This record gives sequence, C-alpha cells and structure tokens, in this order.
Amino acid sequence: MMTMPKLSFRQNNTVKEGSVVSQDYTVSKRIISKSVLGLISLFMLVPILIVLLSWTQPVADIWTHMREYILPQVLKNTAILLLMVMVISGTVGTALAWVTSMYRFPGQRFFTWALMLPLAIPAYVLAFVTIGIVDFSGPLQTGLRDFGITTAIPSVRNVWGAGIVLSLAFYPYVYLLARQAFLSQGRRAMEAGQMLGLSRSKVFFRLALPQALPWVIGGLLLAAMETLADFGAVSVFNVDTFTTAIYKAWFGFFSLTTAAQLAALLIGVIFIVVLFEQYWQAKRGNAVSQGSNRRFETSKRAKFAMTLLCTVVFLIAFLVPFLQLLYWTAINFRQDFDERYIDFVMNSLLLASMTTLFIAVLAIIIAWIKRQYPDKSTKLMTTLANLGYVVPGTVLAVGVFIPIAWLDNQLIDFGITSHQVLSGSVVVMLLALATRFMTVSFQPIDRQLQRLTANQEAAAKLLSDSALQRWRQVVLPVLSPGVLTALLMGFVEVMKEMPITLMTRRQGWDTLAVRVFEMTSEGMWARAALPSLLIVLVGLIPVWVLLRQSDKNG
Repeated sequence: MMTMPKLSFRQNNTVKEGSVVSQDYTVSKRIISKSVLGLISLFMLVPILIVLLSWTQPVADIWTHMREYILPQVLKNTAILLLMVMVISGTVGTALAWVTSMYRFPGQRFFTWALMLPLAIPAYVLAFVTIGIVDFSGPLQTGLRDFGITTAIPSVRNVWGAGIVLSLAFYPYVYLLARQAFLSQGRRAMEAGQMLGLSRSKVFFRLALPQALPWVIGGLLLAAMETLADFGAVSVFNVDTFTTAIYKAWFGFFSLTTAAQLAALLIGVIFIVVLFEQYWQAKRGNAVSQGSNRRFETSKRAKFAMTLLCTVVFLIAFLVPFLQLLYWTAINFRQDFDERYIDFVMNSLLLASMTTLFIAVLAIIIAWIKRQYPDKSTKLMTTLANLGYVVPGTVLAVGVFIPIAWLDNQLIDFGITSHQVLSGSVVVMLLALATRFMTVSFQPIDRQLQRLTANQEAAAKLLSDSALQRWRQVVLPVLSPGVLTALLMGFVEVMKEMPITLMTRRQGWDTLAVRVFEMTSEGMWARAALPSLLIVLVGLIPVWVLLRQSDKNG
C-alpha cells in the first residue's frame, strides 16, 4: 500500500512535466507565428515608410518649380476628377442598382450582370478608345460628316473628358454595393412606403436611399481611391495629377527624392479617403439578401426608360469600346503582330504568375495566423500587411526602387559587383506588385478560411496527430475555392497593372500594359488595340468570379 502514493506522485509529476512542455511549445509557436506575421507586415510597409521618410531630404530648387508651375494644376485637376467621379458614378451606379434590383423591365436579367462588365476594361484602355472614337478623324465625327453634319464635337482631351471616362470605368463599384443594399432593404422600404401612401419616387428618396447610403458612399470612396491611383487614363488625356507628377519628377527631373515627396503627399490624401471608407464600412455592416426574386411592375413608359438607361450605359461603358478594339485589332493584326508580341505575352504571364503565387502563399500564412491568434496585435499587423492596396502603383514603385538602388550601391562599394544587378530586375517589380495586390489574394482566402468551423478543426485534431495530414484532408478542401479565386483575381490585376511595371522594369523588358502605354503616348490608338484586347479578355475572368459570388449572395 505504500507503493500507491509513489505511483500517484510519479504520474502527477509526469502530467505536470507534459503540461509544461506543451505550454512551452504553445508559447513558442505563438511567438514564431507572430514574428512571421510581423516580418511580412514590415516587408509590406517598407515602401510606404521609405516614401514618408523622403521629407528628411528636401530638394529646394525643384520644389520651387513644382510649387509655382505644377502643384497648383495638379491639385485643381485632382479635385475636379474626384468631384466628377463621385457625382457621375454615384448617380449612374445608384440609379442602375435601383432599377435592376427593384423592377421588372425588358432586358432586366441581362443588364443585372452585364452592367458589371466595364470592370473588365482598364481605365487607360477605355480612355484611348474614347479619344480614338470621338477625335476629328475618329469614326463618330467622320460618320457625322458623311451625313452632312459638320458641327465639331468639343475636344475630350482635358480634365472633363478624363472625369467622364473614369466615372464610366468606376461606376460598377457603386452599382455592386448599392445593389446589395437594395436587394436586402429596398423591397421592405417599397412595401412600407406603399402602406404609407407614398409614391415610388418618394419611397426611393425618403426611405430606400437613406438606408442604402452607407453602401453607396462605400462604393464612392472605392471609386475615389481608384481615381487617385489612376495613371494610365490621365496620361492618355494629358491631364496632370499626382501620379503623372510623380512619374515626371522621376523620369523628367531625374529626381527620385522629389518623386518620393510627391508620393508622400498623395499617401496623405489616400489615407484620408481610407479613414472615411473604414468609417462607412463599419457603419453599413453586412447586407443580407432576403432571398426573394419578386420585382415590382411599372408603366410601359417607365419600363422603356429603364431599358434605355441601362442600354446607353452598357453601350458607352463596354460594348462600343470592346467592338472598337475588335475592329482595330482586325485591321491592324497582320501589320502589328510580330515576334515581339511573344515576348510581351510571356513577360506578362511570367510576372503575373510569379506575383500571384508569391502573394497567395503569403496570404495563406497571414490568414492562418490571424485565425489562430485573433487578438488586437494580430489584427493590426494583418491590416498593415494589406495596406498596400490603397497606395497607388506609382508610389509603391518609388518606395521599392529607393531601397533596392541603395542596396545595389552598397554591393558596388564593397566590390561584390561592378554594376547594378537588382535595380530594373524582376525582383523589384515582384516586390512592388506583391505589396500592391496582397489584399486581392488575402480577402477571398480569409473569407473561405472562416468557413472552417472550430468543431471541424477539433475533429481533425482528434483523427490525426499529423498537422500536414490535417491540412491535406481538412483545411485545403475548405480553402481551395478561396485560393482559386485569389489566384485568378491576383493574376488579372497584375496583368492590368501599368505604372509599377513601367517605372521599375529594365529597358526593353515590356509587358502588354507597357506596350499599350507606348502606343497611346504616341497617339497610335489602333496599334494599342491588340495588347488592350488581350488584357480585356483576361480581365473578364474576375468579373465572372464577382458575378458568381453576387449570385450566391443575392
């Protein structure tokens, strides 16, 4: 009987030792995970920090010229563009969302998804196609002269033309979010208004629109961020904004420091918009559709007006530009297509594939650490890691190039190399693009990972001691749809990206987007059609993904 306490003591001691080991392992795992997340966040923040630190080295003579001749026009054009985009895209997007979600009219089912197709056309492509169509020698004015109409159409190569084109390119952001709100709240507002004896127009302005306002403003702020980040479209229209000023400071004044300081100013403007977007996002919460497909009937005149509105927007924002690209490509294909296009396509595919795989792996790591340790510090580091998406490509190009150029100079000073080996390499483009599009991969992966319940994870731990086996049998099947979406959307975003590739590539290493810029900068609209058409066709992929997600949610 004296042996029993000894056995009991040994067992308890063993349990305590095991608990200590397990606890130490858990703490170590937590420290390692958070350290990895911290390194990724720092990696993503370096370009932004480098840009902000540029103000420690003011360039007085260049800034005197900038303040007198460039900045006033840049600020004026930026303000006009923002105002135009928010007014036009807000009005068009909200009106289209209301009629397609609430009423039954000819073509309603088609326009519900077709009005999202302009997302497939990059703004810079829509810009040069618009100019090519409405210019004096374009098909519009040529056709009018054939009918004896000689009245000249005002030139669109100004800030007003740029504002209209950007509005048509970005209204789908408002349309998508506003439609989600109307699907969940509009029918209830309509029914409540009818009970109160209100007309349908009064129901919209007094009940439905105020309830949907957070979603509408959220879409407007997304459109505003895209407007501030745009480089290609404003370059086509020859309109000076922050992004073009950054490019000119770098490649015109050959002052990387001035470019970085302009980029820092733009970051300040962007962050103000982000703060507003975060506020309205928190205010609107999640729109949940009621699952009813019932739509309201209206008069024949109103149905005709709704069909006409949707048709005009669809024609101007997507179908006519797309058909014009097809026409230009067909008549110039034999002349324009040569062996260089194999390099353009291969460079684009290589860059997009490398970047997409890289950020997908990082996104999986970040999403998994966020799930395992959902505390405030983890959420903060996750937010910082995804901050690059709100920063324009021109800013990130400057922020990545500066430390890479410094590292190259250090390698030369220490005699390791005799020339710059990193600047202008694929590495620079990869780092800048990864920072820019991390959140494009993270969001679908994180949403899909949230579908993995705690019970599923606990059951997997009981069934297998191997973490690798649990990942293969339980986690990856749940995660795979989100990973596929992340790969598709990330791939297409990199294919469309122009300023980062244009500003950080080595001479002669061109992509489809760079080819478009070179042709449009020389006014060769027809020769820019082939690479643009290839980009647009690839750009239809994420639109299809968004449509599938919208159908599931609505």
